Amino acid sequence: MINSRIIARVFSQVLILEGILMLVSSGVSWIYNEPAARSFLFSAVITLVTGILVFTPLRHQEKVYGTREGFIIITFIWILFGAFGSLPYLFTSSTGNFTDAFFESISGFTTTGATIFRDIESLPRGLLFWRSLTQWIGGITVITLALHVLPVVRSLNIQLPATEFPGITADKIHPRVIETTKRLIGVYVALTIAEIILLALGKMPFFDSVCHSFSTLSTGGFSTRNTGIATFPSLYIKAVFILFMFFAGINPALFYFAFKRSFTKIIRNNEFAAYLVLAILFPALIIFLLFREKGISFSSGFMDGLFNTISVITTTGFYTVSFNEWGYLAMLIIFFLMFTGGMAGSASGGIKVVRLLIAARNSRNESRRMIHPNAYLPVRVDQKKVPQNIIQNLLIFIIIYFITLCTGALLISFLDYDIITSFSTAASMLANIGPGLGTFAPFSTYADLPLAGKWILSGLMILGRVEILSVLILFTGSFYNK
Repeated sequence: MINSRIIARVFSQVLILEGILMLVSSGVSWIYNEPAARSFLFSAVITLVTGILVFTPLRHQEKVYGTREGFIIITFIWILFGAFGSLPYLFTSSTGNFTDAFFESISGFTTTGATIFRDIESLPRGLLFWRSLTQWIGGITVITLALHVLPVVRSLNIQLPATEFPGITADKIHPRVIETTKRLIGVYVALTIAEIILLALGKMPFFDSVCHSFSTLSTGGFSTRNTGIATFPSLYIKAVFILFMFFAGINPALFYFAFKRSFTKIIRNNEFAAYLVLAILFPALIIFLLFREKGISFSSGFMDGLFNTISVITTTGFYTVSFNEWGYLAMLIIFFLMFTGGMAGSASGGIKVVRLLIAARNSRNESRRMIHPNAYLPVRVDQKKVPQNIIQNLLIFIIIYFITLCTGALLISFLDYDIITSFSTAASMLANIGPGLGTFAPFSTYADLPLAGKWILSGLMILGRVEILSVLILFTGSFYNK
């Protein structure tokens, strides 16, 4: 039987945390002498009081939850974040209705970066800070859930390296999960501080440095400027973004291993090797196409091609140019890169590199098995065998992922959008990227999307962040059986 008290206890703690973060944003508005400070204060009070009222009678409740509680927590924690996170948008009158407020809020917490605001620079500083902070907290939440909740839901192997996948978890940072979480979050915070400092050294305003660093390490993509990173022409600043977007797509555990000088664990990590190949090969291909086919100068094409391709691979969603200007071949490559994502265990979205790696090696073995039917050909990652049930679950996940993509694209097309816009938007939302191709390419917003479309896209964002199977299982009858 599902223990609703445990679920309510976890959700109450989420609300208390969210309320405290609203107080921080209220403080930012107060520093800039903005009327929005009062709106954030009201939002914080509502959120904190709700959380405290639920938590108080449950504070001594058992903390251990089972599989079914884990699935419910994984799914609804994002909806809860999004619903209460919409309050600042409503109270500051930045959005005219709950749909827009929820869309912007869930886009932040799921680290998607899709926005409905046309004039971002007109928003209060406190709200700009809140937008970026929601993404940063969303990134931390992914890491925390991966270590605390996801190990409970082992049957679907949602985050391979964070749960029981052999070859990834064999080298745990620390035997206790709580200590492991602290260390990974410490890496996350340290990288954020490092980027803030480096951007500030590049003469980016400190406020912009903080907000953009929050968005980078979470692979979120929200900017404080209408034209995004294109606002800053400095090659140094773009180089810093490229470096930290690449870092954001890496499993934080590898940074800890680097700090401990355990370089062998990094060198022998097959997923990191595959991620590195993606981050070198496809930017080089895009740069070549821009130089050869579009006649763009090498210096301009190199930086734009590298920046935007890394941004898509890591699902960050920053941009310096519109993909629509690159031609159909480059756009097709960008579309396929929307599915990759970074390393599992990172804050990035998408299918994740380790899944694609396992699927590729399984396909290779199946091809060999056609020639040698009796051969024993196990799939190995980091020299360790991947259990067959994990491979089956992984293939099921990929199939359902693309079914969901096609369904989302079909629903978007019903709103009278062309096929390029429909598929790229569905792929972008499902991978938590933000910009797409066609109508919703970079420098565009989702403001004109009908209300129904905003709810469809919000659902895709949640599915992409939660990882589809854990949502679908809630609709099976056996889930609720004793």
